[in-house]
Amino acid sequence: MNRYSEERKEAILRRMMAPENKLISELARENGISKQTLYNWQKKLHAKGMPVPGNGKNAEDWSSKDKFAVVLETASLNQAQLAEYCRSKGLFIEQIAAWSEACQQANAHTVERTREQREQSKNDRKRIKELEKELLRKERALAEAAAIIILRKKAQAIWGESGDD
Repeated sequence: MNRYSEERKEAILRRMMAPENKLISELARENGISKQTLYNWQKKLHAKGMPVPGNGKNAEDWSSKDKFAVVLETASLNQAQLAEYCRSKGLFIEQIAAWSEACQQANAHTVERTREQREQSKNDRKRIKELEKELLRKERALAEAAAIIILRKKAQAIWGESGDD
């Protein structure tokens, strides 16, 4: 059987959400409830898609998941309903609009990043090819210089020192 009445539980959860957004540790201390119980309640609400930060942060510092949940929650609301929702949560309509825009633009940034990564990869391959070509040229020059030195030493060993160098 549940030890906490639904009314008490809802009242505590409301304090965990915006606008109060109380820390779970504070709520646990004030209400004599274990932190684990509050974390479990928070987890269940998160699973339902409810934004329940419970971390004492202001709305701009919420996680992306919580902001996205607010955007989903408010997507079908008209202006009056949205204004009421914002008042009840301690949010601003402009915040939700900005979060919505960020959600809508999320994939556009991915496409641009992918394009930039492909371009960078192409440039990297070109640079690697140039460096490999230069390395091969230098290896050949080094091998030629080593062969000349060896031949010079052999010639000196066979004919002796010559003063014509």
